[in-house]
Amino acid sequence: MTLPGISDIRAAAERLSGLIVETPLIESPELNKRHGGRILFKPETLQRTGSFKIRGAYNKLSTLSEEERGRGVVAFSSGNHAQGVAASAALFGVKAVIAMPADAPAMKIGNVRRMGAEVVTFDRFKEDRMTVVRPYIEQGMALVPPFDDPAIIAGQGTIGLELMRQAKALGVALDAVVIPCGGGGLSSGISVAVKDASPNTQVWAVEPEHFDDTRRSLAKG
Repeated sequence: MTLPGISDIRAAAERLSGLIVETPLIESPELNKRHGGRILFKPETLQRTGSFKIRGAYNKLSTLSEEERGRGVVAFSSGNHAQGVAASAALFGVKAVIAMPADAPAMKIGNVRRMGAEVVTFDRFKEDRMTVVRPYIEQGMALVPPFDDPAIIAGQGTIGLELMRQAKALGVALDAVVIPCGGGGLSSGISVAVKDASPNTQVWAVEPEHFDDTRRSLAKG
């Protein structure tokens, strides 16, 4: 897989314009005082569906041909990506099948169904998610991965475009950008946008202590 470039992220921003929320940069005077600097937050919880995932999902569907979208899309997710794909499919008026763990939050399963997607549940301790979605792919449905896809990464990277523009408007030169890392799609996309705008800004992908699967994976090569 080839990582998307800044032109891909800008193209994604054009596709998403008017459809997503440009979430604000906010700060806490108390945290600034405690740490002796300005700490800015970009709350994607204010985004449509409650997370950044709709950015990548909608951009991915935008890159499919009408024929591909007409056959429907399939995805696997425990919640946020599922909601992003379901919402995006509804915007395009196409069928979506989402494989979700049976123990995923009931509220998220319900949200996905209310958006019009078909939910297929599976036992995540006994069943492989790719095995669950493979029959739908073989029927011609397009897979919308949660992170390891150039269009998904470019969509998530639009957050980086926004935050760099917003920081500049505030007169802030960012020393570092700290990004939560799960599958890596968010951190990859934001990194491209940040480094294009400010090569000297450090970018850190962070994980919870003891749940550092990305770090361990990289360490194993």
